[in-house]
Amino acid sequence: MSNLLSTDDIGLLYVQHYPWLVRWLHRKLGSSHDAADFAQDTFCRLLGSPVPVLREPRAWLTTTAVRLMIDDSRSRMVARLFCESWVHVHGTDTAPSAETIVQAAQTLALVSQWLETLPPKARMAFLMVRLEGQTHAQVAAHLGVSVSRVRQYLSAALLQCYTLVFSDAGVA
Repeated sequence: MSNLLSTDDIGLLYVQHYPWLVRWLHRKLGSSHDAADFAQDTFCRLLGSPVPVLREPRAWLTTTAVRLMIDDSRSRMVARLFCESWVHVHGTDTAPSAETIVQAAQTLALVSQWLETLPPKARMAFLMVRLEGQTHAQVAAHLGVSVSRVRQYLSAALLQCYTLVFSDAGVA
């Protein structure tokens, strides 16, 4: 007997907890439409990956729903920042297409997730060099490490980036 949820188990959870989850989300969000969307997405997560039998299904559902809301909030923030940057670079005469905004937000969200996987000093070194334009010596002084260690951080970060980008394509 498997200790993972079956499709029937998920169906039963849906029948038992979907209305409750929508009400809970509606109280948090103030919108019945958004509540229904996030509840549906929460149950789609159950279908999309192997999940062990849940002892506390409502705790899992609320945690997953909150994570989805956080992801959505981040995506909206990234899209807003992209649009602000677009105006700064291109002016107000042209506007990016909705597709361009979505693609940029998805790309930036992936970069953000990737950066979170780096050790803190490697992440800081990468951002200081790539975004702030600081020299390896400046980064080394700031982090209290050697210049060669900064180079190691950057090499590891770039290798991980390369691996993530090309692993799906079968290159790496």
